[in-house]
Amino acid sequence: MIYLVRHRTTYSYESEVTFARCALRLTPRSSGSQTVLETRLTVTPEPTSASTRTGPFAEATDTVVIETPHCKLVIEAVSRVEVNTPLAELDFGAPWEQVRNRALEAADLGPEGPASYLYPTPRTPLSAGITDYARQSFWPGRGIVEAASDLMHRIRGDFVYDAKATDVSTRPSEAFAARRGVCQDFAHVMICGLRGLGLPARYVSGYLRTTPPPGRPRLAGADATHAWVAVWCGEERGWIGFDPTNAMLAQDDHIVLAQGRDYSDVAPIDGIILSPGKQTLKVEVDVTPEAELALLRPAFRGRT
Repeated sequence: MIYLVRHRTTYSYESEVTFARCALRLTPRSSGSQTVLETRLTVTPEPTSASTRTGPFAEATDTVVIETPHCKLVIEAVSRVEVNTPLAELDFGAPWEQVRNRALEAADLGPEGPASYLYPTPRTPLSAGITDYARQSFWPGRGIVEAASDLMHRIRGDFVYDAKATDVSTRPSEAFAARRGVCQDFAHVMICGLRGLGLPARYVSGYLRTTPPPGRPRLAGADATHAWVAVWCGEERGWIGFDPTNAMLAQDDHIVLAQGRDYSDVAPIDGIILSPGKQTLKVEVDVTPEAELALLRPAFRGRT
């Protein structure tokens, strides 16, 4: 499946901004199951300087500095991405205790190895309550795939999706206590539980294809960024994506933007500005199968 992804972020400031420095993680990553065919990133006002690097978790990061005074900052990323995620085998998998032991013994310290995703972080600290909750899915000898899938389904059943209940700084323990939140919260809670059991889990940011109701047009800008969890299931199976918000495996409808230990590693945009006063934020996302844009394809002008 080939998608055209458009992610447009607009910051409007109450007072003029004289300096801004932003780190942008808005370029989807290529991997064995996903290929970035074209990508384009535009920033208005035009940056004074810009640089691109690959981060510690293989995420593409663009850093821009803007010194032109402005009251509005517009950042738009447009990418053409082919996704071909192999269907995961929904068998028991290796016993989860065996996977845990293999992770601790793994020699791969790179972004695809399990080592970096075993330990707590400030945003995903260990929590006895969350670990006990996860343990209910991981009884002795249970297969890793089945157990992780069960935990995913329990989170979907026990938690309420409520965009007003949390914000970007909400701790997993708070979302867990309230049993409410959004995809970021559900992913953080699942990661805390898995790491509490000694299992490697990483935070995945990206996009989820949505389908408009029958007979209704696709609304421009109505899609959103999404987050889910990837669990290391041993050398043979590698990383498998589990989406606790929707109780589904991450397949061809999920487009990976970046992966890390938690949200802080993969925030789409962060940085600093010099300006007094308030700001407002508007985010518009479109995830559209290329087949629906066949007539518009010549208008895309990206870099390969």
